[in-house]
Amino acid sequence: MATKNRTNPLILLVLILFSLACLIPLWLIFMVSLTSENDISTYGYRFWTNHFDFTAYGYLRHDAETIVRAFGVSILVTIIGTVVSLFATSAMAYTLSRKDFPLGGFLSFYVFFTMLFSGGLLPWYLVYTRMFHLQDTLAVLIIPGLIGGFNIFIMRTFFTNSIPPSLIDSAQIDGASEYRTYFSIILPLSLPVLATIGLFVTVSYWNDWFTSLVFINNDKLFTLQYFLNKTLMNALFLQSIANKAYSSTAIIIPPLESIRMAMAMLAIIPVSLVFPFLQKYFVKGLTVGAVKG
Repeated sequence: MATKNRTNPLILLVLILFSLACLIPLWLIFMVSLTSENDISTYGYRFWTNHFDFTAYGYLRHDAETIVRAFGVSILVTIIGTVVSLFATSAMAYTLSRKDFPLGGFLSFYVFFTMLFSGGLLPWYLVYTRMFHLQDTLAVLIIPGLIGGFNIFIMRTFFTNSIPPSLIDSAQIDGASEYRTYFSIILPLSLPVLATIGLFVTVSYWNDWFTSLVFINNDKLFTLQYFLNKTLMNALFLQSIANKAYSSTAIIIPPLESIRMAMAMLAIIPVSLVFPFLQKYFVKGLTVGAVKG
């Protein structure tokens, strides 16, 4: 008679603790965003507040139109950037994984070299503004983060270890071109690594505020992260003026700690909604490059 496989209680307990370790900080951020500045100064951060205060969200509500527009810009940049990045990265990685590609060694060294050295901030700025004239465009928010050497090597390792060369040879014998092989065979078999790299790229685009700081002056093209950072800097400026005036009645001081946490909640929501759909493939992608027994 077959016995049922039972989950080890110790493993279950460890997983519950890890889950709590991830959820508790999010709950703390949420509660602090609903706590008044006076309560935070008096009691510090707490997992529950006796006096709910929506001042921080009200402070952000005054810029609701700008926040919605910044949300749209960030979502558009993230979606386009992730799709194009996955296509460019996978195409490059697949090319480098082919042993019959004559320039594979040279290009692999070239990609590796870019991971060690860069031209610096000033040449980076001049290339996009003086050479390509991309300042104040959506393209400048997408192009700098399209391809990363680390992601290319992860994908190349996956293609080398997980896709047998005989499969490619069979497709070519059947008359499939390189493009047909890539789109019809390679990409459908690469969902785990595509989901893994896609999540990395998505988070990178979503959290990017420095590119907007350097290249964007048009407030209609501000990303959410840059706008939230700009809003926080304005709140800090108002607080510094109030502190210099030695009077809390001269200027209305925004609740800085609550605003920080409210901003964090706004920034967390989209990525939290995306991750569950990619989790299955992401877990498989974590084993990319693992030694097979």
